[in-house]
Amino acid sequence: MIIKRLLYCATLLAIAGSAAAIEKNTVEVIYDGDKATVTIADNISSYVTAVVENANVKLTQAETVTASAPGEIYYILSGSSTDGSFYLSGSYKATVTLNGLTLTNTKGAAIDIQNGKRIDVRIENETTNTITDGAGGDWKGCFVCKGHTEFKGKGTLNVNGKTAHGIWSKEYIEIKNCTINVASAVKDAINCNQYFLMASGTVNITSPGDDGIQVSLKDEKSTGTTTDHEDEDSGNFYMTGGTLKITGHGGVCIKADGTITYSGGTQDFNTADVIENASTGISHVTTENQEEGAVVYDLSGRRLPQGLKAKGIVIVKEKGGTRKVIR
Repeated sequence: MIIKRLLYCATLLAIAGSAAAIEKNTVEVIYDGDKATVTIADNISSYVTAVVENANVKLTQAETVTASAPGEIYYILSGSSTDGSFYLSGSYKATVTLNGLTLTNTKGAAIDIQNGKRIDVRIENETTNTITDGAGGDWKGCFVCKGHTEFKGKGTLNVNGKTAHGIWSKEYIEIKNCTINVASAVKDAINCNQYFLMASGTVNITSPGDDGIQVSLKDEKSTGTTTDHEDEDSGNFYMTGGTLKITGHGGVCIKADGTITYSGGTQDFNTADVIENASTGISHVTTENQEEGAVVYDLSGRRLPQGLKAKGIVIVKEKGGTRKVIR
C-alpha cells in the first residue's frame, strides 16, 4: 500500500515515501522524545495535512465534505515526549486512539481537538496513557475538545491539569469502560457542556482546585432530557454504571445546570455535596439549618408561612443565596 509519510526534519519538510502498510482512513502519530513521525494513509492524503515541528503535531482535515470524502478518520497516537503536543482541526468525525501515549506539552494543552463533530477517544485496551500540560497558561485544559467527546476502551488515561481544567469539552462527555484518573486540575477536573453521562468504567478525581465535575448548558434554554440524548442540551449529569470517586475538591463534587441523576454504578463521594440547577443558583443538599429571616418556598414558588416545618423539598432564600433543601 502506498502511503504519504511526513517525517520530522530540520526544515519541517513533508517527505513522501513508503513504509509498512496502515489501514485506510488512518493517520498514525508516533512520539519519540523531541520528534514525532506522522504517517497518513494514501486514500486520505488529500484530506489531511500535517505540520510537524519537533514533537508538536498539527493535523488539519479538509473543511469541505464531499460525497467521496471519508466518513470518519482514525488517528492512532503512541510513544512518548516531554515537550510535544497533538492538535487536530477539521470537519469529519474522528476516532483518536491513545495506544500507550505519554505526552507533556509545557506551552498548551497536551491534546487539543478543535473539531466540532463526534469525537471518539479510544483508550486502547490494556494500555496506560498519561497527558500533562504546562502551568500558568490561558488554555482551557490538559485535554481539550470542541466536539462531542466519547471516551471508550478498556485502557487507562491519567490526566495532569496544570493550568485550568483536567478535561474540557465544549459539548457533551460520555464515558464507557475505560479508567480515567484526573490526578490534578487547577479548576474543575472535568468540565463540559450539554450533558455528562457515565455508563461504565472508573473515574478517579483527586484534589481539583474547584469542582470534581461541572456540567453547563451550551445554550440559554434547556432541551430537557431527549431520547438517547439526541441533540440534548440539558446541563444534566447522568450516572448509570461504573465507579466514580471524588476526593479533596476545592468546590463541590458535582455541579450541574440541570439535574443530577444516579440510576446505577457506585458513587464513592458525598452525594449531598453537589449543586443542581446551578444556573438558577439552587443547591441540592440533604438537611441544613436555615438562617434567621430566611424565606421558604415550595417547588411551585409559593411562599410558605414563617416557621412552618414543611416536609419534603423546599426552596430556601437567605443571605448566603438560594438552595434546595430536603427536610
